[in-house]
This record gives sequence, structure tokens and C-alpha cells, in this order.
Amino acid sequence: MKSKLASFIMSSIMILIVVLFVFLGVILWQNFEKMQTSAEPENFQGNFTAATNTLDTNTITTPRVQDNPLNSISSGSSNSQNIDYSNVEIDNYFFDQLSEKSKTIYRALESNKENMKSGTYRIDFGNDFSDILNTTNGQDELGNLYQSAIEAFTYDNPEVFYLSPNKMYLSIETTTYANSKTYNVFINNGNENNYLIDEFSNEAQVNQALGQIEAVKNNIISNRTGNAYDDIKMVHDYLVDTVEYDTSISKPNIYNLYGALVNRVAVCEGYARAFKYLMNEMGIPCVIVIGQGTNSRGETENHAWNYIEVNGSWYAIDCTWDDPVVEGIGTVSNSSKYKYFLKGSSEFSVDHIPSNQFTPGGKKFSYPTLSASGY
Repeated sequence: MKSKLASFIMSSIMILIVVLFVFLGVILWQNFEKMQTSAEPENFQGNFTAATNTLDTNTITTPRVQDNPLNSISSGSSNSQNIDYSNVEIDNYFFDQLSEKSKTIYRALESNKENMKSGTYRIDFGNDFSDILNTTNGQDELGNLYQSAIEAFTYDNPEVFYLSPNKMYLSIETTTYANSKTYNVFINNGNENNYLIDEFSNEAQVNQALGQIEAVKNNIISNRTGNAYDDIKMVHDYLVDTVEYDTSISKPNIYNLYGALVNRVAVCEGYARAFKYLMNEMGIPCVIVIGQGTNSRGETENHAWNYIEVNGSWYAIDCTWDDPVVEGIGTVSNSSKYKYFLKGSSEFSVDHIPSNQFTPGGKKFSYPTLSASGY
């Protein structure tokens, strides 16, 4: 009898222990989402951002204009000519918002993508801008047109991540003939060794990096279905699942698609540029948006995300905030993973406020109008 009683007591104790462990497991799982936090830095460090003391080395806040860089003011016959880029066809979101003169600069950059991989290639415009430079404050006006073109070009084309606008100079050579002046304008690397970002020093390195990106892109696109929603979700999930947010804000290439797709370490701008690049490759309309977000701690941060078009309507996607840094042990729950996926303005605009200027005082660009409701 005592043996049966002892056995009953031991069985009861074991059952209670199992029940207790199951109960604790449920409690931990229910509270797991509380251990997830936003992964954003205090300042969005991207090209053309004016956050003090935290600027990326590629940032410019004013156009880099050189007046007579070769000390070549001369008297005599002017032999500079216009360079025609009008046959370069472009249909990109920010390009379409530029003035005709800025579009000329953008077209020149577009047509010389391959040449610019060297970091030293000179892009000539001839005397195409003499009419502007012959006016009062003409150099300032041309500088603004140049800056707007550079901004639109880099945000429309994330694949030119290897270019550093901070090292690209708009150079002006003046020729005096009788009582008139003409101006030969070109883009070059000025006194810099090249206009590549610091992580690259020559064309061979750029091509190697582009080859690595191409391999990753081809692997991702091989899974495309042709259904816009499924393909957008596939790319979103790939970035959320494979990219690690760099909380140190110190690793190389964290602001571009190379960091996101090859190194698999990035900050918000890297996520947004990688997403835009992959959408471009799939033919799905997408733009990069910069602005401010209010994170899970109630703090306002400079931030970057995307707008994307599906079936004629635009929706917002924030791959970075769908990939929160997890404090503790566990994985991101689906409620967090898709919290900012294909959202309309009624939800997304609560904590995301876009900025229409990529640089303080720069051109005001417009973004697509979001659908009020999510997809």
C-alpha cells in the first residue's frame, strides 16, 4: 500500500512540474514581442543628409563647383561645343520632376554609368550652360540644377552605389572672346584621386562588387512568380530574414545595396536602396522615401523606407522596421515582421513623416500619394 501511495505522489509531482513548465513557456511566448525594439540610429546617415556630426562620408550639402579649375581663362576664339544628350531616354520617378537643364545633367550621368566606374572619367557638357552662366548668380543657379540632378540620379538608381557625390565636381572653364564669355562645363574628380566611395579605389573593384550583387539578385529573382504581391513579399522577406541591422553604425557599405545584399549588414538606407534595386529589376514601380519615424520607444528619428505600386495604387513598406533588433532569445513574430508591409496612409503616416527635400534648401521632390488603406 505504501509503495502505491509513494508512486501516486511521485506521479502527481511530475505532472505538476510538467504543467508548470508549459505555463511558463506560454507566458514567455506571449511576452516575447515586448523584447523587440526598433533598430534605428538617432540620425539617418545617408547621401545628402545634413544631420550634424553624424554625416556619412559620402554626404554633400552644397554642390561642388570649381571655377576655372585648370586656370584656363584665355582670350581668343572659343572652340567649345554643345554635347547632345537629348537622345538618352529615361523614365524614372525623380527624373520626371527635374527642369530641362537638370535633366541634361541626369542624362549625361545615365549615359556614362559604365565610364564612371573608373572614378576619374570626365563628363563633358561643352558650352550648353553658357546662357545660365552669363546671368547674374548664374553659377549658383547651375550649382542648384546640378545638385538636383545628382539627388534624383542617386535615388532613382541605387545600383550606382559606388559613386561618391562628395567627390564629384562640376567644373567651369571660362573663355573670353572680345567682349563675350563662353563657359565649358564638365564633371570630374577635381583634386580627389577619384569620385568613388572610400570602399573602392578602382574600376576592377567596382566590377567585382557589381558581379557579387548580380549573383545575389539573380538568385532572388529566380524565385519570382510574376504575381506582384507575391514577388514584393518574397523580396521583403528575403531582406528581413537575411540582413542584420548595424547598431554600431560603423561598418562599411551600410548605407547602400552592397552592404545589404552582399555583406548582409546595413542601416535603413541600405535596406531601402536594396529593396528599390530589386523592385527595379522586377519592373515593379518603387521609390525611396526619406523622412522621420517615431520608433517603438517614442523617439523621433531620421529614417528611410519605400513606396511601391501594386495594381495602380501606392503602398508603403518599411523593411528595416519589419526587422527589429531582438533583445534576448527568439525570433521575430509575424505581427512584427509585417507591421509595415504594404500599408496605407491611415496606418503608416501615424509614425512615418516623409521629407520632400533630400538636402536642406534643395529641390522639393514629390512622392506618390499613398492609398488610404493597406493592401
